[in-house]
Amino acid sequence: MKLTFCGAAGTTTGSQHLLEVNGVRILLDCGLYQGRRKDAYEVNCCFPHFNPASIDHVVLSHAHIDHAGNLPNLCTKGFTGNIYATFATRDLCAVMLPDSARIQTSDVRWLNKHRKREGLPEVTPLYNEMDAEKCLRQFVNVGYDRPMMIAKGVTLTFIDAGHILGSAQVLLEVEDESDGKTKRFLFSGDVGRGNNDILRDPVPATDVDFVLMESTYGGREHELGTGADDEVAEVLNRALKRGGKVLIPCFAVERTQQLLYVLHQLFEEKKIPEVDVYVDSPLAVNATEIFRLHPECFNDEVYQFLFEKRNPFGFEGLELIRSVDRSKALNRRDDQCIIISASGMCEAGRILHHLKNGIEDPKTTVFFVGYCAEQTLGWKLREGWDEVPIFGKKYQVKAAIDRVDSFSGHADHSELLDYFHRTTGPKSKVWLVHGESSRSEALREALAKEHDGEVSVAELGRTVEF
Repeated sequence: MKLTFCGAAGTTTGSQHLLEVNGVRILLDCGLYQGRRKDAYEVNCCFPHFNPASIDHVVLSHAHIDHAGNLPNLCTKGFTGNIYATFATRDLCAVMLPDSARIQTSDVRWLNKHRKREGLPEVTPLYNEMDAEKCLRQFVNVGYDRPMMIAKGVTLTFIDAGHILGSAQVLLEVEDESDGKTKRFLFSGDVGRGNNDILRDPVPATDVDFVLMESTYGGREHELGTGADDEVAEVLNRALKRGGKVLIPCFAVERTQQLLYVLHQLFEEKKIPEVDVYVDSPLAVNATEIFRLHPECFNDEVYQFLFEKRNPFGFEGLELIRSVDRSKALNRRDDQCIIISASGMCEAGRILHHLKNGIEDPKTTVFFVGYCAEQTLGWKLREGWDEVPIFGKKYQVKAAIDRVDSFSGHADHSELLDYFHRTTGPKSKVWLVHGESSRSEALREALAKEHDGEVSVAELGRTVEF
């Protein structure tokens, strides 16, 4: 068996790992590298570590764009095989990949302006919406814990990872023709924290020989535990007392739905006053509708809620907004309301218009419920900048800025260690991916102290045999 690290090695984005066994080439994930537009385009446009036409199968851990976003490009460049994914992952990809195509078009427009100034030829988007739709035809859906033979001597089982709806650990049981041995290889995908408001806990895999494991939060602990509903109620009560709007920049998939469920509970328990709530993001609206279709991913509490009260993500006073005109109308409102809008880092989307209209109003509260990368607008607001740029103009920050960090979908350092120890088997070789170098190294050091097997940090482009 051979494993080549084609992405998400030394970084948290662009997940791609090539496994070769019994003459078959299996690509684990095919994510977009997300960074500066120029760098990202150059990394994503080509596949320097393999020929797409040479790949026999793709196995997809989950629908996030850094894991699934380059699939349409892979298909247009010659990949014709099956893409194995859970049912929920396929449905989320059906809305997220076309949305990614629209972003590609916008990014290329920006990039070509700069290339023109430099006398460089124009470039084209990585793929369009039709490419995304055609890619979806290659998906093969597989339920959790349902073993499926995908190649000679290779059986795939998806195990719940508890990260986002449909997220899975990838377990491959291999009858290796090169040495006649049976080997169990586990790709963790992204690991959830457990005790999620909506999802089931990550399920431990058993009798694992080799592990390809994420390390996003190596060496770092979350500030709050999961299920911190009281902290959310405290922030919202404080915000509503100011008399203005509450703007919540929120990732469209998973974070929005988790927040809606928490709000539903808080309203029912009368822990916060009843106000109108708006989800102003077409992608978030589409994703919320998909969530209702997949009770197989829900924890016991939400599963019971679904059948007793019907809709965990809907309640009196909630409006899901798709149209631009309805979105603009929110900015003309003077009364109190809660507006949940993408993007979570405030780098694009309708949240920018709401911030432009509310950031200089001291009655407004901007409430962050997720991570913001450095130098993004969201990060600047969280860091307490007095003045921020929005649409090229400077705005004074007079709104209150608040945050709760209990909604992270990624296991932190201690939770990753717990996940690893609950995974049984010899785990004789462990490779750490999907983490900045310092994060991966911190997790490697911790694992090396407690585990007898070989633990190493993956290097981009390196191939290992086992």
